[in-house]
Amino acid sequence: MTIKLDWMRGCGTALVTPFKKDGSVDDECFKKLVERQIKNDVKLLVPCGTTGEAVTMSEEEKLHVIKMCVEVAHGLKAKVIAGTGSNNTAAVIEMTRKVRELGADGALVVAPYYNKPTQEGMLAHFGEIAKSVKNFPIMLYNVPSRTASNISAETTLKLAEKYENIVATKEASGNFSQIMEIIAHRPKHFAVFSGDDATTLPLISIGADGLVSVCSNEIPKETSAMVEKALVGAWTAARKIHYKILPLMEANFIEASPAPCKFVMKEMNLLEENLRLPLVPVTKLTREKLREILKELK
Repeated sequence: MTIKLDWMRGCGTALVTPFKKDGSVDDECFKKLVERQIKNDVKLLVPCGTTGEAVTMSEEEKLHVIKMCVEVAHGLKAKVIAGTGSNNTAAVIEMTRKVRELGADGALVVAPYYNKPTQEGMLAHFGEIAKSVKNFPIMLYNVPSRTASNISAETTLKLAEKYENIVATKEASGNFSQIMEIIAHRPKHFAVFSGDDATTLPLISIGADGLVSVCSNEIPKETSAMVEKALVGAWTAARKIHYKILPLMEANFIEASPAPCKFVMKEMNLLEENLRLPLVPVTKLTREKLREILKELK
């Protein structure tokens, strides 16, 4: 029996992880950020992904952040899809089991990076995870610009057909032909999410189910409203929001994410602009560009 999840739809936020000046996780700030998301109509929270700088965090830190996210989100009737991916299959299985125990509603599992597996390797990797953590929803995450390897449409569809708990993909390949092939041939239970803010509107127009967003860290209400209006076919309203916030969507990637996003959030008094090496704060020129965009958005 396939897992059909009615809540696997809409705007999700790839949460930033706020750090203190000493590099430790800022617990109170993180909880406030999660609360802010939910109060501004975001019902899917995605901690410990790329935007959360998860690759610089220890397992203990990641589990701590995910636990906080679950506690806040579930208290406010929101869902948590926890980032558990890495390029070590056994480690992903162990991490995914642990976040399930913490009460997460699903796992976001990125394609293995650095190893550059073949498509057969992708099938084996994700298949082993799905079999090892049964009845727990898994969202694939395809982001070739970060991983140096692409999950093909054929591989995604094979995984969706074979494993009942592989229920969605976050597609950040930018390859519309590939994404359309997935949407056209996916099983009914399988959801497709945009992994790029700027491509969300066109992807929903061809059948995608939502967005896992960076921009919604900064402007959750506007981003969520754009997605919801698009999903119900209110295209004029959705386009109006899209073009208003498009400069910020694009500016978040002027430099390596989440550095621009954290600068913007610092300007909004939401967190301290602290990143973990090898990421560093954005340059002076980028700061000026981001301030101009913020001024225009008021």
